[in-house]
Amino acid sequence: MQRSNIFDYKNYLYFKIAALIILVAFAAYLVFEPAVGHYGGSFLGYGLGIISACMVLWMAWYGVRKRRYRSAGSTQGWLSAHIYLGTALTVLVTLHSGFHFGLNVHTLAYALLLIVVISGFFGNYTYMIYPRMMSENMGEDSLDSLLLRIAEADKLARQIALVMPDAINNTVARACRETSIGLGLIEQLKGYQPNCPSAQAVDDLTELGKDLSPEQRKLYRELYTIMVRRLSLVKRARQDLMYRSRLGIWLYLHVPFAIALLVAMTAHIIAVFVYW
Repeated sequence: MQRSNIFDYKNYLYFKIAALIILVAFAAYLVFEPAVGHYGGSFLGYGLGIISACMVLWMAWYGVRKRRYRSAGSTQGWLSAHIYLGTALTVLVTLHSGFHFGLNVHTLAYALLLIVVISGFFGNYTYMIYPRMMSENMGEDSLDSLLLRIAEADKLARQIALVMPDAINNTVARACRETSIGLGLIEQLKGYQPNCPSAQAVDDLTELGKDLSPEQRKLYRELYTIMVRRLSLVKRARQDLMYRSRLGIWLYLHVPFAIALLVAMTAHIIAVFVYW
């Protein structure tokens, strides 16, 4: 039996609802044309505006409710509803405006709606892609276990490097000292450190190992193996932090803009009834 996903949730329930809403809205827009043209203050404009406002409030409430009572099914339903109904909402609001835009609170509310919908699409994408990539990257390991293994590799590499030539010792020491893993938000989101000292150390060790004595070569091979393994662990740790940060960062855009949308929508409604 094929497993359901957010797109075919409950036999495409929200897709069907969204498609019906869009078709009815377009039909009404084409059939009922006011004498002065389409605009938000017409009978149709008010109708589309009321439906749009109700959809915004319902989706905001639904998102809060689904976060409080989570299960696999409810999360899928929440994501499916937000994808399809969010798409339908942009169509309704555009028709509600009659394609009239300007430097006012009404267009501000429209712009905030687009930002919320687009950031919601990005959030849905991250939750579809990154959890699987996190599992593939980490396997049975955790971030703490990776960091512990990196620390152990640092200690062992430093011990071996102490009996090696100064150039090799300095290279290893710099890699252990200057390598950072998710030091800041930007580095976490990128998933790499520019001019990574660990990667540079592996490249430098390849050249520095050419002029060693037979006794040193055995230790060198062991050191090189440790540094290559350490670099792999560092990359995996950075990848995990990148996936985690990208999963979380969209909420810092989506939620504040959603709140701003509710405020702007309220101001839009008040302005319409008070001044129009």
